[in-house]
Amino acid sequence: MSAESAVSQGRDEHVIRVIRRNFRSWRGQRPFWAGLFTILGGFPIAYFPYASLKLGHMTLSMATTAGAGSLIIGVLLVTLGLTMWFHHIVRVFAGVATILLALISIPIANLGGFVIGFLFSLIGGALSLSWVPGKPTNVLAEEAPTSVSEPETLAVPEQWDGYGADRHETTIEGNGGRNSAG
Repeated sequence: MSAESAVSQGRDEHVIRVIRRNFRSWRGQRPFWAGLFTILGGFPIAYFPYASLKLGHMTLSMATTAGAGSLIIGVLLVTLGLTMWFHHIVRVFAGVATILLALISIPIANLGGFVIGFLFSLIGGALSLSWVPGKPTNVLAEEAPTSVSEPETLAVPEQWDGYGADRHETTIEGNGGRNSAG
C-alpha cells in the first residue's frame, strides 16, 4: 500500500483535526461562549413552566398563568444566542436584549427558571457586550514588537518666509502680518 492510497491509516484522524481546527477558527471570530450561555439560559426559563414531575401517582406541575410569557422569553433568549453566533455584528444589541430579558424573567418565569436560566442568560449577555473582535496577527511580520522606548517626536515643519519659494509676489508687513499676496 502506498501513502497516496485511499485506505491509509490516520485518514480519519486528519479529517477530525481539520474539523476541529475549522471549528476553533469559527469560534474565535464570534462571541461563542456568550451565545452558548444565552442558549443554555433560555432552555430552563422556557421549560420549567411546562414541566411536570411524577412521583408515584402524584403529579407536580409548575404551570402558572405566566407560562406563555416564559415560553416567549425562553425562545427569544435562544434566538439571541444563535444571533450572537451567526450575526456577531449585532452583538451589542443582542447582549443588551439578553440582559433585559434575563431581568424580566425573574418575576415572569418562576424566578428566571429557578435562577439557573437567569444566571446563564445574565452571564451570556455580559460576555456578548464585552466581546471585541481580535486584530488579525501577521505571522510573516519581520519586526517583532520592541520594548517600550522614548516616544518619537514629530518634527515641526520650517516656516515659509515668502521669498523665492513661490512665483507670486509677497510682502511682509511691519506690524507682524505675514505673506500678503498682491
